[in-house]
Amino acid sequence: MSSGANGSGNGGNGSGSGSSGDLTARHLDVDALIDDRGTRIVVCCGSGGVGKTTTAAALGLRAAERGRKVVVLTIDPARRLAQSMGLTELDNTPRVVKGVNGDGELQAMMLDMKRTFDEVVLAHADPERARQIMENPFYQSLSSGFAGTQEYMAMEKLGQLHATGRWDLIIVDTPPSRSALDFLDAPNRLGSFLDGRLIKVLTAPAKVGGRSAMKMLNVGMTMFTGVLSKVLGANVLQDVSTFVAAMDSMFGGFRERADRTYALLQAKGTAFLVVAAPERDALREAAYFVDRLEADRMPLAGLVLNRVHRTGAPQLSAERARAAAESLDDGSAGAGEQLAAGLLRLHAERVQMMTRERRMRDRFVSVYPDVRVAEVSALPGDVHDLDGLREIGTRLTGD
Repeated sequence: MSSGANGSGNGGNGSGSGSSGDLTARHLDVDALIDDRGTRIVVCCGSGGVGKTTTAAALGLRAAERGRKVVVLTIDPARRLAQSMGLTELDNTPRVVKGVNGDGELQAMMLDMKRTFDEVVLAHADPERARQIMENPFYQSLSSGFAGTQEYMAMEKLGQLHATGRWDLIIVDTPPSRSALDFLDAPNRLGSFLDGRLIKVLTAPAKVGGRSAMKMLNVGMTMFTGVLSKVLGANVLQDVSTFVAAMDSMFGGFRERADRTYALLQAKGTAFLVVAAPERDALREAAYFVDRLEADRMPLAGLVLNRVHRTGAPQLSAERARAAAESLDDGSAGAGEQLAAGLLRLHAERVQMMTRERRMRDRFVSVYPDVRVAEVSALPGDVHDLDGLREIGTRLTGD
């Protein structure tokens, strides 16, 4: 990434890590981002286990309580989002989250790729053709778990939500892996599928005009389908052929809508947040996301660094705390001295952890000095309710 070639953003602050060589990251003002009415879509991406789903939910709640009308769309199958928002379940229909303070509104939903695919078919095919498609065995397999279907349906659902105009902010919580950005490839993958040789052959009989041309094509088709029947099985090939024939008139619409949503993701008003933890592997994944977003010209707002450890006594170094613990715990110490020694050792371990985290963060900042960073201090426990999400929002924005 080109931003790694310059040294802008370097400087010493030394706050809280016990090191005087810390780099000063450019600050990500999350409240300014969500308060800006021009911000219409926020996409949270990152590797698994870094608090991405919680971050998306906390952003949604904070934006709603600051007056925005928000919907949070999760593509992550985890149930944490529903639980933290007081909902028994999430499905393909946005559900209102109760208990939001202020004038805004918060709704949440989880992508159901089969239902979304069904909705597309019902919306863009006449009733008889829709019935034929939805009863087709190949379609049922494709819509339930075919590779790439989830990513494409995520694009469809995002486009649907945006087109309704019901919400002024859509927050997308992507899958917890590098596949979180696979939906960026959905238009190209779909185009490759629709332009593939198999699809062209299967749709050719319906498009060729003239008796002689059809006769010649049928000879070739007989040979070609004979080979495919041996590989796939006659029933599977028939299902695919029937599905393609029924869907043929809809293929252009699929690609057109995917291209529109892709352009929407690149447009002004969309912001990508990369979520990470202050750990080597998580920040390596974050670097991948940053590079990929820049390569695809997607608008990166910044990095959310979750679960950063702090201490109430940053001036007490690990070495001094450990030395004080040893002087107290000399074999003749009473219960009070032993307790104090134990606390000092815990403090020393915390400071060492903070130093490692800051070192990891500084390495990232040195390579990506232009990426804005918001640090979220670690909570003592997991988030289970709206109050927990509010606390995350407070820490996320530095209030």
